[in-house]
Amino acid sequence: MNKTKTFRELHDGPQPLVLPCAWDYGSAALLAEAGFPAIGTTSLGVAVAAGLPDATGATADATMALARLLARLPIPVTVDIEHGFSENPTEVGEFAAELAELGIAGINLEDGRPESTLAAPDHQAELIAAVKANAPELFVNARVDTFWSVLDTDATVDRAARYTDAGADGIYVPGLAIPDVIARLVAATPLPVNILHSPTGPSVAALADLGVRRVSMGSLLYRTALAAAVDTARAVRDNTPQPIDAPGYRQIQALTE
Repeated sequence: MNKTKTFRELHDGPQPLVLPCAWDYGSAALLAEAGFPAIGTTSLGVAVAAGLPDATGATADATMALARLLARLPIPVTVDIEHGFSENPTEVGEFAAELAELGIAGINLEDGRPESTLAAPDHQAELIAAVKANAPELFVNARVDTFWSVLDTDATVDRAARYTDAGADGIYVPGLAIPDVIARLVAATPLPVNILHSPTGPSVAALADLGVRRVSMGSLLYRTALAAAVDTARAVRDNTPQPIDAPGYRQIQALTE
């Protein structure tokens, strides 16, 4: 399988690509076994599992180490690299090229910066262009964090256009859940639009009707897994029914065989 080609084609299917996000090899392998055709990573999960803060550029080594493991999976993997772990286009391009060499199919590259700030769009476009120059086959999902910074729709559309011109392959706007604005963004860009699933936002079917081509789960699975672990521990302590039926030891052990 050409994983990169397959990953691109998944954005052109009859339904949006529903992308679960893993934080370690076990979670990714289980999701692959469950039949998901592609998997992403959650930067929050990768960071906290390593005892590091998310979105601060501290997890380059942990992200690359996980990518090496996930490249073994039989399905395409896209990796969240925060803002590239550097502001230097050459360094970001080299990091992306190393991922592509491993067999990773795509990346998320965000324009958000620490303390809810945003990169200048021209600078972010330089980072995207550097990635495409170093790893042209890599699917670059350009994340526009305007809806987490309370900017208006025009700013989102403008950034999407700049990132498209720089060579991005997809546009990702987490935090956007307003149907009319989603429809406007879809109409404004030729690239597949990715929306972060929100329990209170449009369903996958509704997003499909709006023209969305990819629906990401972000850190939802990781946060849910942590909650399930704590609830199970409490149930054992308090002698109450356990909240879920956990997979058996042999099933998990088999994921590494």
